[in-house]
Amino acid sequence: MVNVRPFLLAQGVRAMFGLNEKVVFAGHGVARISRIIERSIGGSSCKLFELTFLNNDMTILVPINSSSHTGIRKISSSDNVEKAYLTIAQPAKKTDCPELTASSWNKRNRDYHNKLRTGSLLDLSEIYRDLSYIATYKELSFGEKNLLKQTEQLLAEEIGESRHKDPDEIIAYIRSSLCKYSLAEIPG
Repeated sequence: MVNVRPFLLAQGVRAMFGLNEKVVFAGHGVARISRIIERSIGGSSCKLFELTFLNNDMTILVPINSSSHTGIRKISSSDNVEKAYLTIAQPAKKTDCPELTASSWNKRNRDYHNKLRTGSLLDLSEIYRDLSYIATYKELSFGEKNLLKQTEQLLAEEIGESRHKDPDEIIAYIRSSLCKYSLAEIPG
């Protein structure tokens, strides 16, 4: 088990996250806070988290003082994971799937990406559910297929960390959890 050590931002003020803690970075997945770095930016000293992502070779720096505003959050609780599973298992309503209305693809895509940027596990589960149901009704566009794959991976990473399970196991579970209703049968 990794030792998570909180540190002081200023005298007596603790950071929200600790060194070696696993966190979620919105739209990118689960990362570990590998180091705290102090850099001079614009003539003033700034402390930064170095985030090392678990499932790829990416490392980024995020200012500690604005970390909560940049999409970093703690791994979801068991209660939140259960809510995500319930969201995935619920049938999508036609009103949840703007693909079935006259709205444009650009607006739908923008809405999905806005949800993705929130980093919320529940928003990810809604995107996953809706795109999965739409895929049973029509062929997804290239962008929608990529977004579906990305949300599935992000869900699997975070839920896997929360539940201490392999992401592939989580993917199999969420795929089997999808409601099997046809969109044509869903009241709108």
